[in-house]
Amino acid sequence: MKVRAAVLQRLGAPMPYAQSRPLEIEEVDLAPPGPGEVLVRIAAAGLCHSDLSILNGDRPRRTPIVLGHEAAGVVEALGEGVTDLAPGDHVILVFVPSCGHCAPCAEGRPALCEPGGAANVAGTLLGGARRLSLRGEPMDHFVGVSAFAEYATVSRRSLHKIDRELPLEIAAMFGCAVVTGVGAVVNTSQVRPGQTVAVVGLGGVGLAALMGALAAGAARVIAVDLAQDKLDFALALGATDSVDASDPDAAKRLRDMTEGGVDHALEMVGSAKALEFAYKVTRRGGTTVTVGLPAAIQTLNTPVWHLVAEERTLKGSYLGSCVPRRDLGRFIALYRQGKLPVDRLLTGRLKLDEINEGFDRLQRGEAIRQIVTMP
Repeated sequence: MKVRAAVLQRLGAPMPYAQSRPLEIEEVDLAPPGPGEVLVRIAAAGLCHSDLSILNGDRPRRTPIVLGHEAAGVVEALGEGVTDLAPGDHVILVFVPSCGHCAPCAEGRPALCEPGGAANVAGTLLGGARRLSLRGEPMDHFVGVSAFAEYATVSRRSLHKIDRELPLEIAAMFGCAVVTGVGAVVNTSQVRPGQTVAVVGLGGVGLAALMGALAAGAARVIAVDLAQDKLDFALALGATDSVDASDPDAAKRLRDMTEGGVDHALEMVGSAKALEFAYKVTRRGGTTVTVGLPAAIQTLNTPVWHLVAEERTLKGSYLGSCVPRRDLGRFIALYRQGKLPVDRLLTGRLKLDEINEGFDRLQRGEAIRQIVTMP
């Protein structure tokens, strides 16, 4: 079938993207689902910094490619062997397909699925197929999703069924911002009631983490960012304190505020500098978690003796260390109870043709989550 999609033609195009147009709206060919696959009509897809890092060349991918990994939609057709979904079902797309059989999956860590990770790197679906093509040439899938399109063919293992009462533009944010941010708090950091938390970087994922820390019962949640409007927004969401990261004494100020540092510091920027800040403000015996995906050339320099003498923990978190089948339903329940006001992250709705302008706003820090809605 012919599908309109935002196709990234080249990496590192100059800004503003509204002028350079790295994403071109084209008709691509989408093959029907094969065994174990599903055709989904995309209803809503979020603009995320992970997509932006492909556009600007920080994390290169083969082009042309259809980006988009945070999305929700409606099942249209089923491939052979898919018996637990039906046309009309509402689904969230998950950007790491999990095979269910490899060692990480067996350990309850599907975010680290080995076949899923290999497929994402190769640009295929979990089963190894490519269902997208442009002018007769096969195209890579982006993390098994490629959601900046009217339809997507994906592995059944990339989908989580939801009830139809949850608006799809809200559901889309659960596929990345919420699962990654809240998951980093409750799964990776394992924040407990009464503890102190600093969230460094207040994009969509960072603000979701802030909500997660509050929902987990943290006694003090400190928002850290360079932008005053984001700090103000974090306070409106319930952060107990804010720290302007542009202040040269910001780390000292935060350590003084917390009498030696926080129990948990979460870095959400994708920057070694931000991670160094998060590590500095973590107390003795505390945990520093990094969620952002920096350019591959960035490295972290830190005194190793801290890890031993202060019993520090430094951890990475991918997909929020989540088990989507377990966690997405829990997070949606918290949203419905008003404890995760995810709808407040939605700061703009776009048409597919406006996607380049949307990434300009994201790059300038003028948006938290913009959602492309499909007709």
